[in-house]
Amino acid sequence: MDWDYLRYVHALANGGTLAKAGELLGVHQTTVLRRLDQMEEELGVQLFERNRDGLALTPAGELTYQEAERFSSDIENLERKLAGQNAAPEGRVRLATTDSLLNGLLAPMLADLVAAYPGIDVEAVSSTDVAGLTLRDSDLVLRPTNQPQETLVGHRVGTIESAIFGSAGYLGQRPFDESDLPGSHVWVVPDESFSHLATGRWYRRNLRRAGSTIRCNSLYSMFSLVNAGAGLGVLPCYLGSQSPHLRQLSGPIDGESIDLWLLAHQDLRKMARVRVAMDFLASALIKQAARIEGPIEGQ
Repeated sequence: MDWDYLRYVHALANGGTLAKAGELLGVHQTTVLRRLDQMEEELGVQLFERNRDGLALTPAGELTYQEAERFSSDIENLERKLAGQNAAPEGRVRLATTDSLLNGLLAPMLADLVAAYPGIDVEAVSSTDVAGLTLRDSDLVLRPTNQPQETLVGHRVGTIESAIFGSAGYLGQRPFDESDLPGSHVWVVPDESFSHLATGRWYRRNLRRAGSTIRCNSLYSMFSLVNAGAGLGVLPCYLGSQSPHLRQLSGPIDGESIDLWLLAHQDLRKMARVRVAMDFLASALIKQAARIEGPIEGQ
């Protein structure tokens, strides 16, 4: 049975005449008559009795109309659900990133995302292991990399620049002279687990003879220590610039930048909730490009 027959039966029963059914269907009444004759011939039953007042359902027509009514209701419900999906995506979006990016940059954006789309549940997973940030167990990943995988799609949202920072309290006791590195300062530095950092060459070139260091395995921990006055440190500009207690002591370190990417698998990008979350966060991150890339020293 042609599904379109149900649509015609529904219109004929509700309209009561060929002309009214044609108006409901958006076709000429002769088309309606031709389809009615075709239906009854193909099904081998009479669906409507024709009389001077119009059309009346036969018992077979009544049965067909009941199914047509149910079918019409199901279609309307489906249309409402689809419209709702377009307007308000729902479901969990799992995002993986570093602890420094989550705490120093992404947290308010996630708050704005769930406020704008209450149906989306965000699960944020942070790590200090940049190399371990993959999409194996996540829908989205925000990570610093200059070589994103070819199988992934996403947005390059900026270039992370780093600079030397120190707290006002620390600098009040030990003035800083960039021409005299490492100087007599305490330096807060990453441990060996952070050998992948873009600033690795700078550390090797400038801090080999540093006398006093504090080492840790987290950029956000480095930020906390420098912010507390424990020493000087090279921090991503998005971290250092967020604290009113810190002073930027150098321009962005030349040649030590790394791109920041928001990435997803191609197949996941087609899912409404992932696409909406990705586009929302990418837009918010791009607006913070100046902060990510860092101000020029003194500005």
